[in-house]
Amino acid sequence: MKIIGCDFHPSFQQIAMVDTETGEETKKKLTREEAGGFYRELTGPVIVGMEACGNTLWLERLLAELGHELRMGDAARIRAMEVRKQKTDRRDAELLLKLLLENRFPQVWVPSPQQRDMRQLLLHRHKLVCMRRQVKNQLQHLALNQGVQQKRKLWTEKGRTLLEQLPLTGWTARRREDDLRLLDELSRSIVDLDKAVEQEARNHTVAQLLETHPGVGPITALAFVLTLGQIERFARSKQVVSYVGLNPAEHSSGGRQRLGSISKQGNSMLRSLLVEAGQSAARGDSELGRAYQRLRHKKHSGVDKVMVARKLAVRLYWMWKTQQPWSATRMQGSPSHSVVAG
Repeated sequence: MKIIGCDFHPSFQQIAMVDTETGEETKKKLTREEAGGFYRELTGPVIVGMEACGNTLWLERLLAELGHELRMGDAARIRAMEVRKQKTDRRDAELLLKLLLENRFPQVWVPSPQQRDMRQLLLHRHKLVCMRRQVKNQLQHLALNQGVQQKRKLWTEKGRTLLEQLPLTGWTARRREDDLRLLDELSRSIVDLDKAVEQEARNHTVAQLLETHPGVGPITALAFVLTLGQIERFARSKQVVSYVGLNPAEHSSGGRQRLGSISKQGNSMLRSLLVEAGQSAARGDSELGRAYQRLRHKKHSGVDKVMVARKLAVRLYWMWKTQQPWSATRMQGSPSHSVVAG
């Protein structure tokens, strides 16, 4: 058996390989072009370990075609296992090989190719929505400079007419024309992507189940399902909250607990979707609404929005875990705190 620690980079990769039968060790640097020939020449069982990172799809496909086993590892945990401060590509590859040989490699779950493709749909839509928001902010800036403050009304039909009639000249007028054209193009693309997401959500039973909760639409439901992947990976709802980065950062020692803002160590797209859906859920569910109003009078609005998003993530987790719609689900972690509306 050949075991390989691979420090991957888009243009090259540093490998450290050992043949467990002969004891032969190999350490070399492979360019993108050399990697294909190297892996094709390997015979027998082959295990390749590397940190989970981006731009690796071509290598994953190559190893799958050749029948080699690929193990993706948690990059943060792998780095924490190295005591010395010296960090080089060669040392990283040797560390990956060592962890594989000692059965200490922190392997992570990897989504299927179909799940990855569906994630691209949601991510593409999310990026376009962010771009549209930036364009709207630019148009709001142009309007404010002319003494026009319409806020959300600027995006109505009357507001659009008002924006087009602003007395702008030169490059300022050109900026308005370009921004309006971009706004129209982005809006059309987002509408098409929304339809695609709705279609995919209708074909996914778990997403349909999660949509029974007030405030949760096909986009949030599908993003929740595709990000978590397999509900069996999470034994408790706290693990889901931590996975999406809605848990507080903590630095406690000596019996004194210090909690900070949320860790944000998770999928930023799903976290923002949960915050947005939480506002709708608080309006549609009396229990969430009361919790939101209580905290709103004590803290600033950012804290109460995160609180609602966290509660919503816990509810969606238990709905998926128990395979029951919102009207029949209770939070297992808090029997006295029902999920159903009172």
